[in-house]
Amino acid sequence: MSKSETGGENSANAVPGGPSPQGTGEQPPPDIDTSTPHVARMYDYFLGGKSNYAADREAAEQIIKVMPQVRNVARVNRRFLIDSVRWLVETAGIRQFIDIGSGLPTQQNVHEVAQSIDKDVRVVYVDNDPLVRVHAEALLATTPNTTVIEGDLRDPRALLERRELREHIDFSQPVALLLVAVLHFIDDTDEAARIASTLYDALPSGSYVVLSHATTAERIKGAQQEAVAVYNRANSGITLRSLAEVARFFEGLTPVGTGLTYLADWSLGDPPSPTRRDDGVVPLDPSTLRDIPGVCGVGRIDR
Repeated sequence: MSKSETGGENSANAVPGGPSPQGTGEQPPPDIDTSTPHVARMYDYFLGGKSNYAADREAAEQIIKVMPQVRNVARVNRRFLIDSVRWLVETAGIRQFIDIGSGLPTQQNVHEVAQSIDKDVRVVYVDNDPLVRVHAEALLATTPNTTVIEGDLRDPRALLERRELREHIDFSQPVALLLVAVLHFIDDTDEAARIASTLYDALPSGSYVVLSHATTAERIKGAQQEAVAVYNRANSGITLRSLAEVARFFEGLTPVGTGLTYLADWSLGDPPSPTRRDDGVVPLDPSTLRDIPGVCGVGRIDR
């Protein structure tokens, strides 16, 4: 369950105490399997990061060969995350975030975006990759309002009962749940819907869900099939779904802005944030957005 960043964005592998896998000669931590491609480290490579190993880079390059637009998919997905977090803090007044499948740290992490607006915003990162935990713990050593949990999306009840989560998040107050580029790593759609519903039910009214998901695209069907085959050889396969199928994960939510739509068409309907920085995440050529096979949306929990 994971993600990380390309062209202009650098992974935070230079964090003191964090491993430096690429080109440093350092040995990885003993609990890190570097022989099997990992989706978090592949995503990191797509985004131009260096927190990846040879197997990850080889698998990522195989996907880039058949789907060159995958780098732009990662970058635009990252822009969606950044803009959503900024809107939630500035406009919706959210002061608590749970980011599941957070992936390897990169520039403009959730806590950096949110806490640049209000230093008291609390953020919990959740990922099942030990390398994410190693990096995040080093990054967050001096950030008391942010913590990281090594946990699995596939067991949402166990995750919700975690002491570390309950100590950091007040479930009597609105929470933003981030499920960005993670549910497509659950191969069974019914199970993915059950997981989403379990998480939503734990959140109070006035909470928000931020969600993105890889989708099928008939025009590049052959390339997508080859890419899926590469993911199936990694630590987690990927399941592409149609917009209608992803809409199941949006059921019961009140759409914000354009609601659930294709990444190229998504908008919160507000003018650009005055605190938004030009961080190089989005491709400069808008025409590249039309070829991005992914959907995203922000929804509010109203009860």
